[in-house]
Amino acid sequence: MGILDRLSPSSQFIEVIEWLDDSSNTLLYRFPVRDQEIKNGAQLIVRESQAAVFVLEGQIADVFAPGRYTVDGGNTPILTKLGAWKHGFNSPFKSEVYFVNTKQFTDLKWGTPNPVMMRDADFGMVRLRAFGIYSIRVADPKGFIKEVAGTNAHFVTEDIEGQLKRTLVGGFSDSLAESKIAALDLASNYDELSKFTKTKLNDEFKSFGLELTKFVIENISLPQEVEAAMDKRTSMGVIGDVGRYAQFQAADAMRDAANNPSGGAGTGAGLGAGFAIGNAMAGAMSDAMNRSRGGTSTESTHCPKCGATNTTSSKFCNECGAKMEVGSQTVPCVKCAAPIAVGAKFCNECGAKQEKAKCPNCQAEVAPGAKFCNECGQKI
Repeated sequence: MGILDRLSPSSQFIEVIEWLDDSSNTLLYRFPVRDQEIKNGAQLIVRESQAAVFVLEGQIADVFAPGRYTVDGGNTPILTKLGAWKHGFNSPFKSEVYFVNTKQFTDLKWGTPNPVMMRDADFGMVRLRAFGIYSIRVADPKGFIKEVAGTNAHFVTEDIEGQLKRTLVGGFSDSLAESKIAALDLASNYDELSKFTKTKLNDEFKSFGLELTKFVIENISLPQEVEAAMDKRTSMGVIGDVGRYAQFQAADAMRDAANNPSGGAGTGAGLGAGFAIGNAMAGAMSDAMNRSRGGTSTESTHCPKCGATNTTSSKFCNECGAKMEVGSQTVPCVKCAAPIAVGAKFCNECGAKQEKAKCPNCQAEVAPGAKFCNECGQKI
């Protein structure tokens, strides 16, 4: 065989094996080698964020990191696994070359297709919905090919996205239940819950040869009826004193009734409403005035049988029905001011005889403990 035969294009051109990715979602690409034959001396170029995997007879032979390689017996570790060249310079060997994209794939969407049940201390059982984004990358090219990609010539993120989303939702639901964060406090704990979920799910992603690099919770929403209840509670907190707010509304209603231009039945209805509102306002204002004076309309005493609190005017206990004896009412001792039953002749504390005091000037009876006479004003 002459030298020209040895250099013929059909047998001696050096093959260049490389991959330029023009997509944004390709995880794995199989290089189209003709008849799967790679010639001795072929050039292998692996760029940053790539890994090249050689597969011989169905088994992964070697993984190449970024760099430039010459496929020959001198500097290619794969040849030690494939065996020596048996037929010299002209003999190619059959192998498949897979390029794995090791960059981060960002802005992938996740969300809960169905509400997540959660037990909350404030609202009881609530149903939550959540959504966000996540990022992944291939951390183990060999494991990714074995467990996920297989012999696919072109593998993209959409081919595994469904599986990853279901894995994320399951892990998020479990993390949400374990965290026991109240529904009202979820918004302030998005970052903590995201980090906890990411750490929890990384072991699951490693089984695919992947790494979960980012997991972000954008929003967790409550059912509409729970949000409406929260809005009402917030409104009540803004209103503050409900009694004063009712008086304010009553005043507005009276003003609207007075400005009502309709006549006849409308006028009568307006007047009736005005009278009713006026009575309600009068009662509310009376209560407010009583509160402002700092006094109460009734005094309280305790039942001699069950100890329940009753008004001093009650003849029978509101709890047990026992008769409220006069002895259950108390007055201060004339000497030590200790509370004793009405009508007692001696004090239980100091033993002083309980005689009605008289004014030394006009001899009028004065109340126990009084310092001045109610009749003449004489100091006692």
